[in-house]
Amino acid sequence: MFITKKHLSRRTVLRGMGATIAMPFLDAMVPAQTVLRKTAAQPRTRLACIEMVHGCAGSTQDGIDKHYWMPTTVGADFDFTMILKPLEPFRDYLTVVTHTDLRPAEAWSAAEEGADHFRSSAVFLTAAHPKQTEASDVLAGTSIDQIYAQQCGQDTPLPSLQLGIENVDAAGACGFNYACVYSGPISWSSPTTPMPLTIDPRMAFENLFGDGGSPGERAARQKANRSILDGIMRELGVLQKDLGTRDRHRLDTYLESVREIERRIQKIEQHNASGLHRELPNAPIGVPDSWEEHVRLMFDLQVLAFASEATRVSSFKLSRDTSNRVFPESGIKAPFHALSHHGSIPSKILEYAKLNVYHMGLFPYFLEKLRATPDGDGNLLDHTLVLWGSPMGDSNVHAHKRLPVLLAGHANARVKGNLHLKCEEETPFANVLLTVLRRLGIDHDKIGDSTGEVAI
Repeated sequence: MFITKKHLSRRTVLRGMGATIAMPFLDAMVPAQTVLRKTAAQPRTRLACIEMVHGCAGSTQDGIDKHYWMPTTVGADFDFTMILKPLEPFRDYLTVVTHTDLRPAEAWSAAEEGADHFRSSAVFLTAAHPKQTEASDVLAGTSIDQIYAQQCGQDTPLPSLQLGIENVDAAGACGFNYACVYSGPISWSSPTTPMPLTIDPRMAFENLFGDGGSPGERAARQKANRSILDGIMRELGVLQKDLGTRDRHRLDTYLESVREIERRIQKIEQHNASGLHRELPNAPIGVPDSWEEHVRLMFDLQVLAFASEATRVSSFKLSRDTSNRVFPESGIKAPFHALSHHGSIPSKILEYAKLNVYHMGLFPYFLEKLRATPDGDGNLLDHTLVLWGSPMGDSNVHAHKRLPVLLAGHANARVKGNLHLKCEEETPFANVLLTVLRRLGIDHDKIGDSTGEVAI
């Protein structure tokens, strides 16, 4: 195969009844001794954007003084603070950016005062101030993930993937004369078009690996507890005959990951259909009661999507504004939103910081999965840029200053990592968004209120 310069297409898929399985990157996709080897070994950069609502204890004055979030040292080899501590094994991939503000999320008129929760998510990736309306004439901006998808995601099966954890009703008004859609999606394909969130792991799985078929056929397969992989076994056997040992192992590992996720979803569905008590009775049948389990499933799906280049772009909303969900595994008994309004009391700020640590504690799961997945001449974390942050700072006063923001991944050697960058006061967060776009190779002049790049 290699001597004759024959090779598998990067777009090779395995098709079966109700399934289309895109392939991970294989050695057989790179012909030896050709120019293509150099480009194929460095795939296009993936982009993942992750929002956590309600800001951070480290953005309060008490949290700043005690360095709950912001490292005490600037530059390389910075110290890992209380909330950042779970990420220490990924130092070389991390860029922590402090002291940026998101002014477009603030109230620009008296009528907008107090409505921060109902517009923040629409500003996070757009840096655009949303129009105050309860009607369908919504107006914000195009988000950076969609700018990237429009230019570099049109040759993948899915231009982008939009995932969430808690549902937000996209219809009607949510408060302060703002349409509910502003507090749901963080991805906007145009200033007037928010991209809907998928919170059901089953739906996300079928979007990635299903191949249509009738709803009846899909339901029958799920009811029979059959795998989506069953229909591709013949094609798989033919393909494997022409693969080397390493490629066969890589393909087996990838397909087993697909099957393992499918099993987990099936187990959740069986439990939720059993009539046993559910913590989230109104959630779709594929949604687990456990926040941790739900987040891990969605992280795993993004890793598989990136590995197979089913998509290069994802956005992930980890909660919703004003959520009063309780997280039993965290050891914190207070509801999320209530605790975020800590009254600037140091003991309550510390408790909120502990909840922030719990939320951050699942992020390394995603980073390790990316790092452990081979991709071209490196791994997925080498070839991915992850933006993690919140559009709020001190949630007690609905402030959008000193946001908790970090980047992870090397973006195909365009981001070095091992850096704490402390920006000048009042630096627009939009500068981070503009920097991300340019590190992705997108020649963009301005986004929102940006004034230039940040020096990462």
